[in-house]
Amino acid sequence: MAKKKDNNTVVNNFIEQNITETLELNYMPYAMSVIVSRAIPEIDGFKPAHRKLLYTMYKMGLLNGSRTKSTNVVGQTMKLNPHGDATIYETMVRLTRGNDALIHPFIDSKGNFGKAYSRDMAYAASRYTEVKLDTFCNELFKGIDKNTVDFIDNYDGKMKEPVLFPTTFPNILVTPNQGIAVSMASSICSFNLKEVCDTTIHYIKNKKTDIKKYLKAPDFTTGGELIYNEEEIDKIYKTGRGSLKVRGRYRFDKKNSLIEIYEIPYSTNIESIIEKIISLVKQNKIKEIRNETDLKGLKIAIDIKRTADPDKLMSKLYSMTPLEDSFSCNFNILVNGRPKTLGIDGILDEWLAFRTECIKRQTEYDFDKKWDRHHLLIGLQEIILDIDKAIKIIRETEDDSMVIPNLMKGFNIDELQAEYVAEIKLRNLNKEYLLKQTNAIKDLEKEMSELQDILSCEALINDIIIEELKQISKKYGKPRKTDIIYPEEIVTVSEDDFIEEYPITLFLTKENYFKKITQVSLQASMRVSAEHKLKENDEIIQALESNNKNELLMFSDRQNVYKVKAYDLPECKTSSMGEYLNNLLGMESDEKIVYMANANDYKGYMLFAFENGKVAKIEMSAYATKVNRKKLINAYSGKFPLIGALYLEEEGDIVLVRDTDKAMLINSSFVPLKQTKSSGGVQIYTLKKNSKMTRLMLKDEFISEDIEYYRCTKAPATGHFINEEDKEKNNFPRQINLF
Repeated sequence: MAKKKDNNTVVNNFIEQNITETLELNYMPYAMSVIVSRAIPEIDGFKPAHRKLLYTMYKMGLLNGSRTKSTNVVGQTMKLNPHGDATIYETMVRLTRGNDALIHPFIDSKGNFGKAYSRDMAYAASRYTEVKLDTFCNELFKGIDKNTVDFIDNYDGKMKEPVLFPTTFPNILVTPNQGIAVSMASSICSFNLKEVCDTTIHYIKNKKTDIKKYLKAPDFTTGGELIYNEEEIDKIYKTGRGSLKVRGRYRFDKKNSLIEIYEIPYSTNIESIIEKIISLVKQNKIKEIRNETDLKGLKIAIDIKRTADPDKLMSKLYSMTPLEDSFSCNFNILVNGRPKTLGIDGILDEWLAFRTECIKRQTEYDFDKKWDRHHLLIGLQEIILDIDKAIKIIRETEDDSMVIPNLMKGFNIDELQAEYVAEIKLRNLNKEYLLKQTNAIKDLEKEMSELQDILSCEALINDIIIEELKQISKKYGKPRKTDIIYPEEIVTVSEDDFIEEYPITLFLTKENYFKKITQVSLQASMRVSAEHKLKENDEIIQALESNNKNELLMFSDRQNVYKVKAYDLPECKTSSMGEYLNNLLGMESDEKIVYMANANDYKGYMLFAFENGKVAKIEMSAYATKVNRKKLINAYSGKFPLIGALYLEEEGDIVLVRDTDKAMLINSSFVPLKQTKSSGGVQIYTLKKNSKMTRLMLKDEFISEDIEYYRCTKAPATGHFINEEDKEKNNFPRQINLF
């Protein structure tokens, strides 16, 4: 029999638990601990781990003293943070001046603390490094001993630690903070201290002020250039969420053909950038890359070819490497123990409320101290009226415990006042000393009145905050590290801009082999030998002058056209057999390319001549496509065998040959333009039975001393017989079968 107990069912000695109850009992406390006590920063800009470390150093006297070994600090911090020395030291490293993670570091350090912008530059062990608090920390602890913030017990109840720091400026916006909790995260970018102070001052004076006017954009310790997107900035400032693009900065040493990258985005590191760039080195775009980062600062050196354009190359690196990276903002902070995602104005409102409370508590503390002093001096004032009486009471009181009651009775003062009088040294029981002390009563009353005014007037508190912000801005303000650039300032570079432009010659063979040879290589090989290495019984059927940046059209015997970029084709030499096009273009095994043409921005015409004497003229624009298609079908008519194809940039003379006995010279304008690629064309050559058209060529390709003899002034026409001399010159008895 199963029985129920506490909403859980026992079945075969196994307890079936309600999953929601289990989560509430076991997981939720952990989740809340991570959110509230570990990963999310609070309104003072710190996580608990940061606060425990800095407060320990403050109590150790390291705000004004000399440096001490980091190990000492780590050991002392464990009294507040018992999570292991390695974690504490790692927290310390990020807060140091040596690590370069913060524009305004909180710890003055000596030794190797690694670098925030490097993944592999490890920090030294804590026994080798030394630390003390930076003078900037005066703004964190100001008034901390005057009840400005609450204190709580540490984990074993033997010490007290502050819940928050009474920061005199909105540190939450100055110190970058990132953390991942359970089901939520926080990512707060850093802003320039001077801009934050100015913004806060103007915001105090006018809550409707345009924050963007004073708080221009985030400012990162690694510098770089922030690409200003006004719409995204508005979104971040209003909602606390959004994304920013930051890019590195470089300079070009023209003398040595050297690019030096000296600033990178805050969200990446030099190793990630170098790893990405190495792939470009393998593509021969870059000669060499070196990491020259040292104690003087960050530097990535890139040797480039002297012919390369450094600006275009950097544009490519920005697009293909973390040299341009995004920083995702999520201004999730803890306010009174509850996570809130706030915009800039929301953060300023919460900080001002917090800072106002700190000033009120400090003012109340000062008032209480002055009131206590004033109260004692009022009692002392009563003594001045009859010093001898006071001395007599003390001298004649036999029991020590009765001195205080007798003074209270003799001068009508309370216990505290009597205690104060009784503790005055005998040497100070003279009229001069006592008058000097009581003369401070009026000053105290004036000061207490001023403090009461502050407590009752919010405007006076705002004036105090403003004055503190002005002093901080003047004393600690620094120029921006991250420059702001606008999208219209960025030169957009297309992929073609990265392609090297140089002349090439393309060769097509009857057996469907292809060669791409640079002009330099071709000239060099021609000086040695004019012979091309070809497959047995193979021969070159077309040579085409082109450029490495050109787009090529390759027409096959299956009425297909293959579109390919010249720079995507491998280079070779005359001494090699070339590339097999069926493999290169993904063609059918028995398909062959019969003609190649430069796309030439799809201007001009294609002529297709067929055995039946017809010729089709198609505009090149018919082969242009909006998408990057690599294959088009029905590129020309397949009704009759194709005997030749020809590209014409503009109208010109062509030669058509019938069998090997007749030729016709005619202008291409006689061939009407067809709209469809698969058009069968129009009859240009009048053929007799059993004859066929066999060749199509340019006028200059037909060798004859009297080329005009073959001209026809109308179409269709029968052409003219080829004389024997021209047959021999053009090698007509030897037929070339393209297919």
